[in-house]
Amino acid sequence: MKPSKPTPPEILGLAKPTDSHPGIDKLCSDCRVADSVTVYRFEAPQQESIILEAGVRLHEGVRLVIGNPAQYKHTGIRLGPRVVVNAYTYLSGEGGLDIEEGVLIGPHCCILSAGHQVDQGNEYIRNNALTHGPIRIEAGAWIGAAATLLEGVTIGTGAVVGAGSVVTRSVPPYAIVAGNPARLIRYRRGFEPAQTAQTEPRPWWKRFLGGQA
Repeated sequence: MKPSKPTPPEILGLAKPTDSHPGIDKLCSDCRVADSVTVYRFEAPQQESIILEAGVRLHEGVRLVIGNPAQYKHTGIRLGPRVVVNAYTYLSGEGGLDIEEGVLIGPHCCILSAGHQVDQGNEYIRNNALTHGPIRIEAGAWIGAAATLLEGVTIGTGAVVGAGSVVTRSVPPYAIVAGNPARLIRYRRGFEPAQTAQTEPRPWWKRFLGGQA
């Protein structure tokens, strides 16, 4: 009888698999959630408002926030299979947050699906009503370190948001954006949309000849 192979040690710094965590309603197989992950929610867990699909990784200091479904029915967070959220990132699901399969989110990011009215009449911003806008991050995207996503945006499949960027409008699939506010830098090589080649400017010498070449 052959001796059984020893169980490989856990990777240093990676949480062990768990099937429960305070404040998270559903964890599927092989989810790893650091002990320091915290959840802030405005209601008792009466429905599955925070869902982690198989293989999700939440690293140290991640914060999950949802609102009261009685006040805004779309509140909630769903993290798709194999999503990785790095340390000290803030995920607001108050307006609804849906992150699809295989998304990478860097450390110290802020993903904000809710904000505050600024022109509602009360001098104290905290006393004005909340604004909401669902955020969707499609499969395979990468959100760089310390990036901020504001309410209502969609990050397209395979897109890249540069480190430190502030995203105020939706990002097309396979686009690379950066800056504050984030602007299109280019598309990932091999994933350019078909119309890109048609809209590229002509070489300077053709412009100089006025279309004669």
